[in-house]
Amino acid sequence: MTLAISNHTLNLQARLDQVEKLIGHTPLYPINKVYSKTGVQIFAKLEWQQLGGSVKARAAFNIIKQAILNGQLTEEKELLDATSGNTGIAYASIGAALGINITLCLPENASEQRKRILESLGVNIVYTSKFEGTDGAQLKAKELYKENPDLYYYADQYANDHNWQAHVTTTAPEIWNATNGKVTHFVAGLGTTGTLMGTTRGLKQFNKNITAVALEPNNPMHGLEGWKHLETAIVPKIYDATVADQFLEIDTVEAFDLVKKIALKEGLLVSPSAAANLLGAIQVAEQIDSGVIVTTFADDASKYRE
Repeated sequence: MTLAISNHTLNLQARLDQVEKLIGHTPLYPINKVYSKTGVQIFAKLEWQQLGGSVKARAAFNIIKQAILNGQLTEEKELLDATSGNTGIAYASIGAALGINITLCLPENASEQRKRILESLGVNIVYTSKFEGTDGAQLKAKELYKENPDLYYYADQYANDHNWQAHVTTTAPEIWNATNGKVTHFVAGLGTTGTLMGTTRGLKQFNKNITAVALEPNNPMHGLEGWKHLETAIVPKIYDATVADQFLEIDTVEAFDLVKKIALKEGLLVSPSAAANLLGAIQVAEQIDSGVIVTTFADDASKYRE
């Protein structure tokens, strides 16, 4: 029996090594047609170009990897978490490759395409109220875990330090190397907050003078999936308000309008949250005379088609 468990563990670790090669290593795309300003460069990291199709692949993989290595997640347990879609799809893609079953609590108003993708990947979906967003999904996931702790490994991406730590070790050095150390500003929206927390901490290890700009929706009833209006939402435990150097508000309508402009002028079909990040980067560009601004295009438009 001990030998069998050991073999399962070894097999999982071997598969982890294979999957890890498909995480990260995404390119920087220069933005120069939607917006340009002499002395200022804006780059967007094309995060959908990895397994799972979004920036959330980094956090999802690191959460799963550390749980397996620590013995918290085995083939006999299901990974449980709350998601607005992208982290769930990353969990599902990685889980399928590793032979790990996934149960996700998902707001019922998630896009139909996201629902179909999750169903195709074999996820057990527990739908929650569209009026409660990811906050309601989190509460449901905690309830399920409390009812059956032996069945689940509760990943809890909003409180799991392996979320932001993934960006310290991957996103930050990729940006630093791709810009030859010239990056001056990093801009990202706040959802789980892992991207901003981890990438900022990682970049400041290279240069403490890099400015981190956090983006939030400008009202609670926004339309940016995955983003949080922190004043009215459950604040993720991994969030630290002292990490960002500046905060900017983003309007949903302006972000959706920018989606069309990015497609027409840059040839990229991006998600509303990606456009919102670029909107924030443009706001930063308007404030400075010179610099290299980097943001993330968290995902493309494919998961938003009905």
